[in-house]
Amino acid sequence: MKLSFLFYEPILDLAELSRRMERLAALGYQGVELSAMHPPPYPAEDLLALSRRHNMPIVSFLSGWSYGNEKLCLASPDDGVRDRAVERLSSYIDYAAPLQAVVVIGLMQGLRSDEPDGVAAADRIADCLRRVADRAAVKGTTLVLEPVNHLQVGFHHTASEAAALVARVGSPGLSYMLDTIHVHIEERSVRHTIEQHARHIRHFHLCESNGGPFGSGAIDFPDVIDAFRESGYELFLSVKIYRQLGWEEAARTAAERILPLLERRTGF
Repeated sequence: MKLSFLFYEPILDLAELSRRMERLAALGYQGVELSAMHPPPYPAEDLLALSRRHNMPIVSFLSGWSYGNEKLCLASPDDGVRDRAVERLSSYIDYAAPLQAVVVIGLMQGLRSDEPDGVAAADRIADCLRRVADRAAVKGTTLVLEPVNHLQVGFHHTASEAAALVARVGSPGLSYMLDTIHVHIEERSVRHTIEQHARHIRHFHLCESNGGPFGSGAIDFPDVIDAFRESGYELFLSVKIYRQLGWEEAARTAAERILPLLERRTGF
């Protein structure tokens, strides 16, 4: 397993991103996760060159910016809104593919205020995801569904619901992921959920139950790491801290807590 760090807000300056990558590498991180936006702040080839310079892969792009800023929603009853959402996600796929990064879809599913009828929403979401996932498959990358808790997204909250949607869409360009904060809220057991799904997921977020510094909430991170190792998961674990700390202190304190768990149990 490798450790990456998630930046929520888009980083508009490539030099600033370079500085952050250099600091992350010094802390022991092996990848970075970014937020997508439209238009992108720099060409994909410039980002790829920067990634190679720092030996810091771009692991994934979050797509939630387009829900908050462009009001693009996959569950919308408006055909035009859904078509624009598919177009935007497709543009993110095109941008991510040369970087071998995945595109995460969560917030763009929408809220119950966008569509109160859960069945109608699920049908629309599945149709939209199929269109984008087929493009992802052609481009050689993956669209990744994140089951988000019911307080933040209106649909597909649990790992099993996400897995069922992936199976319904049936495209090799669609997978799903997990996030400890959402698993903690929606599932009976974080460990059991990991044991059930780790062999099938494409990405994972390590996030404290309160979104703050690791150790300030209820997540048992040693148990999480053990569960992943026992399941054979070998992809990235991405640190997600969005409250109480600036990015650099968040990255440092998380690395101090998580890297020893990885190193001690892998025998490095």
